[in-house]
Amino acid sequence: MKQKIIINADSYETRIAILEDDELAELFVERAEQRRHVGDIYRGRVNAVLPGMQSAFVDLGLPKTGFLHASDLAESLDAFDDISDLDEAGDKSRRRRAPVLKIEDMLKKGQEVLVQITKESIGTKGPRVTAQISLPGRFCVLMPGVEHVGVSRRIEDRAERQRIKAIITDVRPKGVGLIARTAGEGKGDADFDADVKHLHKLWQKIERKSGTVRAPALVHRELEMTASLIRDLFTADVEEVYIDDKDSFSEIQSYLKAVSPELRDRVILYKGREPIFDAFAIEPQIEKTFERKVWLKKGGTICIDHAEALVAIDVNTGRFTGKKNQEETIFRTNLEAAREVPRQLRLRDIGGIIVVDFIDMEIEANKRAVLDELRAELRKDRARTKAFAVSDLGLIEMTRQRERSSLLHYYTEDCPHCDGLGKVPSPETMLVKLERAMRRVAAMGTERRITVRVAPEVALFFVEQEGRRFAELEKRFKLRVELKDDPQLKRGQMRVFTDAKHELTKQVVGAVPGT
Repeated sequence: MKQKIIINADSYETRIAILEDDELAELFVERAEQRRHVGDIYRGRVNAVLPGMQSAFVDLGLPKTGFLHASDLAESLDAFDDISDLDEAGDKSRRRRAPVLKIEDMLKKGQEVLVQITKESIGTKGPRVTAQISLPGRFCVLMPGVEHVGVSRRIEDRAERQRIKAIITDVRPKGVGLIARTAGEGKGDADFDADVKHLHKLWQKIERKSGTVRAPALVHRELEMTASLIRDLFTADVEEVYIDDKDSFSEIQSYLKAVSPELRDRVILYKGREPIFDAFAIEPQIEKTFERKVWLKKGGTICIDHAEALVAIDVNTGRFTGKKNQEETIFRTNLEAAREVPRQLRLRDIGGIIVVDFIDMEIEANKRAVLDELRAELRKDRARTKAFAVSDLGLIEMTRQRERSSLLHYYTEDCPHCDGLGKVPSPETMLVKLERAMRRVAAMGTERRITVRVAPEVALFFVEQEGRRFAELEKRFKLRVELKDDPQLKRGQMRVFTDAKHELTKQVVGAVPGT
C-alpha cells in the first residue's frame, strides 16, 4: 500500500491528508484560533471531587474545566492499547493493572495536580485529563513513574521485538517507563539513546517548571499539529510528503535532520500553480465526507447518522442485485461494507459508540466472515477500536477512541431552521397550525382581523397552492387574515398579531415544531 502525506498550510487553517493508494484515508484540520490541546500538560487545581461519579473536576485555566476519573490517577498501562505489555509467551498475568482507588482518598478540593489532556473538549463537555503523563518521541514514549519496558504490537517480528526491548532496557533512565514505537523498527542503539535522552531532559524540565508555577498554569505544550503528525506518522512506509508552505517545509527538514535524516529527501516543497489539494484530487473526496450516504463500488450503500449518544450505520444493497442468489448478494454487500465502514470512521474521525446494522444473513459462516473482515480493517486504525460479535438482531456494536470532535462537528453547526433536528414542518403542517390558531382566535370572540407572519416559502405555498382553502378558512371563522412573509422567520415559525398590533402567537398558536 502506497502512502503519501499532503500538507496544505496557510495562516488561517492547516490541513493534513493521509493518502493510501491515492485515496483519502485520514484528514486532520487545525485552525489558528482553535489549537488542539491533546498532549498539553497543566498544573491544575481541583475544583470539586465527586465520590458518586468517582471523578474530579480540575481547573486548567481553560474555558472549561478538565474531567479526571479515578482510573486516570493510578500508574497503569491500560491506556496504552497500541503496545504489547506481555512477555513473549503472552502471559497476561504480567500486565500491570491499576489498583482499585477511591478518588476521595486521593484528591481534595483545592489540591494542585499535574495532569495531561487526553481528549479535547467536545460539545458541553470539558477536556478529559489524566495524571498518567506520557511524552511521545520519534522512536519511544516515555512514561514517568512507570517501571516498564514494552514494544509496539505493530512490530510483529519476534526477533526484532526482542532486539528493541533489549536496547531500550539498557537506555531506560531510573523511575520512568519506555515503550518503543513502530518508527523504531530497524533503528540502532544510538537512535533510541538520543531519543530517550531528549525525552528525559524534557520531563526533568517539566518537573522543574511544575514546581515553580501556581495552578492553573500550562507547564508543557505539545508540538503543533504538523510537527506532531510528522513525528507520529512519517515512517519508512510513507513514500512522499508534499507541503505547500516554505516555512513549514523548513521546520520539517530541520526536525528530520535531527531525528531521521534518511527521510529528508522524501519531503517535497510543492510549487505548482494549482492548489495542492486540487492537484492530488483531495478536495472532492473531502466534500463527500459530509454526505450521509456513501456508495459502495458494487452499488450498495451505507448511511451514517449521528445521534446524541452513538453513531448508527445502516447497510443496504442499493443498486446491487447480484448474480447468484439473495444470500450471496447480501453477503457480498456486507463484506464490501465491512471494508468501507472502518475507512469512513478514520476519514470522518468518528469516535465513541458505533452500531452497524448489516443486512441480515442466514448462514453463520457468512456472519463470521463479515465480522472477521471488519476487525481486520479496524486493525489498520491507529485509534483504539473494539468490535463485538453479531447480536441477535444482526447488529455489530463497536467502540472507537475519540480524542476530538468528528470532522462533521468540526466543520458544521446545527441548522438554524431545524435546530439540528434535520427536519422542518412541511407547508401543509403550517397551514394546519394556522387553521388551529384561527379557531382559537374565533373562540375568543373579540377579534375580526389578524395579521399572520410566516417564512416566505410558507406564505407562497398558502397563496399559490392553497388559496381556495385559505379563503374558506377566513369565511368559516369570520376572520380577515392579512398574510405577510417575513424573511427573518424560520420555516416552522408563525407570528399572529391583532389589528391593534398585539401579538397573540403565544396565546393562540402554541408550540410549533422547529421553533
